[in-house]
Amino acid sequence: MSLKCGIVGLPNVGKSSLFNALSNAGAEAANFPFCTIDPNVGIVPVPDDRLDRLAGLVQPRKLTPTIIEFVDIAGLVKGASEGKGKGNAFLSHIREVDLIIHVVRCFEDDDVVHVEGSIDPIRDIGIIDTELQFKDLETLERKEERVKKLAKSGDKTLMNHLHMLAGLRGHIEQGKPVRSFKDWDPAHPAFQELFMLTAKNVLYLCNVEEADLPEAEGNHHVMAVREHAQQEGAEVIVACAKIEAEIAELENQEKREFLDSVGLRESGLNRLISAAYRKLGLLTFFTVGPKEVRAWTVREGTKAPQAAGVIHSDFERGFIRAETIAYADFDRLGSEAAAREAGKMRSEGRGYTVKDGDIMLFRFNV
Repeated sequence: MSLKCGIVGLPNVGKSSLFNALSNAGAEAANFPFCTIDPNVGIVPVPDDRLDRLAGLVQPRKLTPTIIEFVDIAGLVKGASEGKGKGNAFLSHIREVDLIIHVVRCFEDDDVVHVEGSIDPIRDIGIIDTELQFKDLETLERKEERVKKLAKSGDKTLMNHLHMLAGLRGHIEQGKPVRSFKDWDPAHPAFQELFMLTAKNVLYLCNVEEADLPEAEGNHHVMAVREHAQQEGAEVIVACAKIEAEIAELENQEKREFLDSVGLRESGLNRLISAAYRKLGLLTFFTVGPKEVRAWTVREGTKAPQAAGVIHSDFERGFIRAETIAYADFDRLGSEAAAREAGKMRSEGRGYTVKDGDIMLFRFNV
């Protein structure tokens, strides 16, 4: 599975510049609103030192990382939920992503106009949140109308669904996102096919000037965003789009030296992906052999047969067992043969829950 992240924010907050830096996809970036109309998509390999280490030990003919997909969604403005600024099209793109990366402008620059005329990240966050909530209310009200008509028969199940929908509407009308609604369950019959925008997990990315790095510090704008994010249980990543653009053009050793020079442990891309994995509850397992060393992404709690199915449906259908080595053991011992000899290769059945870093060989029979 691949992760799809939608990059959203007001116009001119640095979304497209950041997207270019992250994906090298060449998305157009300019100093005027609605530069991005159709969403730009960038496929980015997920950096993982463990994958490089395994490749160094095994020397495969092919190395395949797992990927993350970034979608640069055009800047939203007040009234987007009513169609202003091509808002309806932009909001529909958000429905298709797994995670929203909300880019917030936390830098001062008189040469880069702000659509609202001043720098105020909390106001900007409020504008985006309000437009998403308005769209969710519109979607919810249409659903309620349909259920009301069906519930006229007196069906108790439908009446219960109507009660739950009313509760959700009241929650949103208080200015709260769907994801904080205590009874929210997208699989529940009352909520099926709603595709609510504010149900999606959010990461805030503060775009700052180089002087406001490293990421642990930021500036007073970043502090305000952190306080806001803490209240809703969200995470904040601090990055400078200009710096990320420079990092993207460097080789590994040069990249390390550059990061050290600006006081960063790792690039914004790495921190963003790590945060996205945590937020969505994802982990990585590996398959290792002379032909290919490859990383695979699954959700936490995935059982061995389902992990096998990520590779090929036949693997899950005919699953017999998974021969598994912990990454730390493979790294220390240096090969599958050495791990097997040391008793570090385990035979796991259908009930085994995959762990992050597992190196797996699936046995199956179709």
